[in-house]
Amino acid sequence: MGGAVVDTGDSGVKAPDGGWGWAVLFGCFVITGFSYAFPKAVSVFFKELIREFGVGYSDTAWISSILLAMLYGSGPICSILVNRFGCRPVMMVGGLFASLGMILASFATNIMHIYLCTGVITGLGLALNFQPSLIMLNRYFSEKRPLANGLAAAGSPVALCCLSPLGQVLQYQYGWRGGFLILGGILLNCCACGALMRPLTGPKKTSEVDEKETETKPKPKPKLLDFTVFKDRGFLIYTVAAAIMVLGLFVPPVFVVSYAKELGNEDTKSALLLTILGFIDIFARPTCGIIAGLKWVRPRCVYLFSFAMIFNGTTDIVGSMASDYPSLVVFCIFFGISYGMVGALQFEVLMAIVGTEKFSSAIGLVLLVEAIAVLVGPPGAGRLLDATKNYMYVFLLAGCEVVLSALVLAICNMLFIKRKPQQPDPPAKMEMAITETEMEELNKATKDDQDNVGGENGKKQAVEPETITKSDAKKVEEPESTGVDSVEVENASKKVSEANGVVVEPESSL
Repeated sequence: MGGAVVDTGDSGVKAPDGGWGWAVLFGCFVITGFSYAFPKAVSVFFKELIREFGVGYSDTAWISSILLAMLYGSGPICSILVNRFGCRPVMMVGGLFASLGMILASFATNIMHIYLCTGVITGLGLALNFQPSLIMLNRYFSEKRPLANGLAAAGSPVALCCLSPLGQVLQYQYGWRGGFLILGGILLNCCACGALMRPLTGPKKTSEVDEKETETKPKPKPKLLDFTVFKDRGFLIYTVAAAIMVLGLFVPPVFVVSYAKELGNEDTKSALLLTILGFIDIFARPTCGIIAGLKWVRPRCVYLFSFAMIFNGTTDIVGSMASDYPSLVVFCIFFGISYGMVGALQFEVLMAIVGTEKFSSAIGLVLLVEAIAVLVGPPGAGRLLDATKNYMYVFLLAGCEVVLSALVLAICNMLFIKRKPQQPDPPAKMEMAITETEMEELNKATKDDQDNVGGENGKKQAVEPETITKSDAKKVEEPESTGVDSVEVENASKKVSEANGVVVEPESSL
């Protein structure tokens, strides 16, 4: 890797907003799909694992929980590695880890091996791909970044719609061991996506002198993890709001199928609700990205994000009153719209708050905080369900948590994040000051002229009006170069005011 270009932060190169950026967007689309959909797709094999190892459903559910915990909790580790080695090498290694974990899990002899291989190793590999792909997307897009984030986020519902049926086919044809082995091979595509993450480089130096100067200047070492983001009020507000939001955001998709079964619906009919939710989500994310990119919306993207969370939380609260299957279908439609809006905006808002240079550290720290909430949210809702035996309270709690996060984000931004009034530049200030001074002198001169018509000309000549232009000054200097007497030039450069107030240019009559 001696000749490799390490993308260690803001390279000073303007984001192309296209070109190779579309290849980066495609890679981010695939990685986002694997990262969010894979923990849910693995649940297809849970029945086979229960039968194979003689464990309970709660034991197998830990596989998905560990996967998500590694995806979120290893954020700071990913930030350090990205700041040290760059995005492309980290993603290539992450793809190998993700594939290796599933391949090793296919030879497991007990559930602990599945925890270690699928949960820890594959989860770490997906984390090493997910975070760097978002960082590269942020570097390649600036003006079109909201749209790019929306398209990349759409990878999650698309992959979920593809991986879940694929997992069922693999389980039926090859069993869970063969399915894990094939999924491990599919995850090698993460390496291909990592290869697409070409770092941005500046224009090449054409002069040898410039190259020597750049070599002599010591390059500052990038911070492995920049904790100065905590000094930013906007980042602190976002982190607190995101942690509260994650407590309830993922609860409805986990419990909606069980809710439908509780109402007496068939398993296939109940599972169709997630398909409806995912289908709506596919179109909601890019659409929200387009809306967020509008000129009058983008500066207020934080408040659009708050609206999306309020929309999502209100949908949960209203959905808690569902009493039949059609009402659950309506709930899934509106939840898919609001869930897609939140998914499309959450990282766009973070990018807008911290900027490109600090985004690699900021996203790692945010994901670490969210990891704690992810581990607490769904299990806490499950305990509430065990205590009350009523899904209504679960959806109510989730909705209140998401609405609370929206209020925290919006109100704190209005109170503590104030826009600085636009002040004129220093050159503009100097120009205004000079103009005011000259106007005052000119007004004094005209007042004296009116009071002393035909009086002393010396006082009038003492004040030089601003109407002499640079071109006039050049014209005055020309005779001096041809040998004209300096006194004559000085007299010719001055304006003579007549009694009727008409200003005569003597040089025009020469």
